[in-house]
Amino acid sequence: MRLILFPIALLTGFLTLAQTQEKKDTAIKQKEIEAVTLVARKPTVESKVDRTVFNVANSAILAGNTTWDVLRMTPLVSIDNNDAVKAEGQNVTVYINDRKSVFTGKELKEYLKTIPADNLLKIEVITSPSSRYETSGSVINIVLKKRDDEGLKGSISLNNRQSTKNSQYTNFNLNYHKKRFTQTFIGSYNDGTYVNKDEILNSRYENDRVSRLSLETVSRNESPSLSSTSEFEINDKNNIGLVLEYYQNRSLSFGESEGTESMNGTLKDAFNQTQNTWGFGRNLGTNLFYKYYDKEKNKILDINVGTNYSGNNGDNLINKTGLSNVQELGAISNNEMRNYYLKIDYTQPLGKSGGTLEVGGKTDFNNHAILNNLYGLSMNDQNSEYYNLARNDRFHYEDNISSLYANYSKTFFKKLETRIGLRYEYIDFKVRQDVAGTERRDSYGTFLPNLLLKYTFSDKYDVSLTYNRSIWRPWYSEFNPFLVPDINGTYSRGNLYLNPNPNDRLYLKFGILKKYFISARYMYTNQDYWTTYVTENGRTVSLPGNFDGKVQKYFLFANTNQNFLKNKLNVNVGFGWYYIDNKDFNEKNQLGAKNYISYWGGSANVSYTNLFNKNINLSAWMEIANQNNGNSYANNTNVFHNISVTKIFPKTQMELSMQLMNIFKRPYGDTTTYSPDGTFREYSKWDWYGVALTFVKRFGNQKVKENTKTDVEKNSGGGK
Repeated sequence: MRLILFPIALLTGFLTLAQTQEKKDTAIKQKEIEAVTLVARKPTVESKVDRTVFNVANSAILAGNTTWDVLRMTPLVSIDNNDAVKAEGQNVTVYINDRKSVFTGKELKEYLKTIPADNLLKIEVITSPSSRYETSGSVINIVLKKRDDEGLKGSISLNNRQSTKNSQYTNFNLNYHKKRFTQTFIGSYNDGTYVNKDEILNSRYENDRVSRLSLETVSRNESPSLSSTSEFEINDKNNIGLVLEYYQNRSLSFGESEGTESMNGTLKDAFNQTQNTWGFGRNLGTNLFYKYYDKEKNKILDINVGTNYSGNNGDNLINKTGLSNVQELGAISNNEMRNYYLKIDYTQPLGKSGGTLEVGGKTDFNNHAILNNLYGLSMNDQNSEYYNLARNDRFHYEDNISSLYANYSKTFFKKLETRIGLRYEYIDFKVRQDVAGTERRDSYGTFLPNLLLKYTFSDKYDVSLTYNRSIWRPWYSEFNPFLVPDINGTYSRGNLYLNPNPNDRLYLKFGILKKYFISARYMYTNQDYWTTYVTENGRTVSLPGNFDGKVQKYFLFANTNQNFLKNKLNVNVGFGWYYIDNKDFNEKNQLGAKNYISYWGGSANVSYTNLFNKNINLSAWMEIANQNNGNSYANNTNVFHNISVTKIFPKTQMELSMQLMNIFKRPYGDTTTYSPDGTFREYSKWDWYGVALTFVKRFGNQKVKENTKTDVEKNSGGGK
């Protein structure tokens, strides 16, 4: 409680100080207020041919948040209780400043939580990416601000967040620009404590076996990070630079659960479990780049070479007390990821035809390893369920992914914009276990075409059509078959024989008066992999499994972005209807789930700038979400919401913010996963709610430079 009283007192004091200053400096403040009012603002949300752009720079939504928090509030984006990021319900690949992130899942979450939202310029949700991208479904490109005004400038932010427990977050950024040289440092430190509650009901068809579990986990994470970007402008056409990124995460958690297991209506076991988990992870990334940009001839050459190293160590100890015995088991894991890449992109116009050609390629080398060890007295007890588990193994994953692409864009009759592209990817990979002696080696090539057409009837009406084929490959750890117990009463492992997931998407959009957009989307796949459950030696094991069968998804969506009151009030509202046909998928995989799913969803972003001409910004966000993925079905519809108010002091370059997160109703997840063996239902009560207070101090000129992109890239979705 003391931790939250200080920010409240700080907020009250500064508000009082601000009112006193405003009375003394009315004339000066009026000029400053007029300057703020006259600044041109982009719409909060822009709907383009192949993407939706969420412009968040200078928005009240940034205060007190990390990039992960803002990503949650981005239109078309949803994040489930397993921290999987999806766009329109499909898997995504995340880019940061057009550079592909090497992380997914919880690793991606922890990394994005170290990037302060104050550095965000915009988030692009690219639902129809061009062949330029390493396409794995949709793409989310997180674009950071670039400041190039002379001298030293920056900011420091202090945040305190109160939910079930208290958390603190601090970040700073420094930028120095002198003539042709620019240097930027960004640092952050997050110390958070979170509480999660779960209720689990697993029902197996054989012998009417039913397991029930109540679980509460308290976890603490400490995450410092530091990044450096150095850029030198050789001349008006040539730039070189170096990006260095480092972050680490230390986590401690304690979980306690109570459960029962019955068979044919008879109680077989009642147990209590505790789990102590410790983890430590580090990441170091490098990117050396060279860029040639001839603005007059519209030629761009972009060369990037880099490495990414990540190491994660963890120790997970479970103590189980049942009706008949006491058991103890610990699991030590050590993950190492090494990635090396070279990427070359080139863009140029073709003669006088008005067309633009993009060509390029990339080669990736990955060498990853996971070392697992189990320990505990129960492994020597023949009466223990842990007795015949493998004690240790080392898992290796190696691959080389090479790709080539070409895009051609051209406008015909000044009304018809076109883009046709083709990407070819080839992968050669090898997975193996040292002790178990299992091994798999495979390789395959894939052609991934895409097409974009946009016809403009007039300044007020247009229609666009896009098609693209993509492929989603398994993450390396999803191959690891080593069996590890969990506190929820089940076991988990990977699957050495996972297959990739190809899919096709068709997207039709109508634009009306540049403010209203109506779209229809269609997605098709006949092969996928999702989490499933099987019985192995009497144990319930969760693992990613291959699923055959057609899945067809249909979407209808309406969106509008409106500005009122001299652009002070911005409103973006989107609402959609979703229909999923899983009939063939369910029948081929013997799933007892619903064959057809229909539900509504949508989001709204509202912001008001300079309320009462007092430099007060208001922001509100709401989302109606119903997440259905593969063989997992949502049993509830969540209403997420976030309200923030920010007071700006232009003279002292300070900001104070208060943010209210899901205060009217705490969000929760309730899903049922279907497998041939039974149904598995999980109810999760999340810790994303409460109040946060933030203080920001800026110094220097905060002017932001727009990214230098060609007209094709900015307007037709032809590039980054």
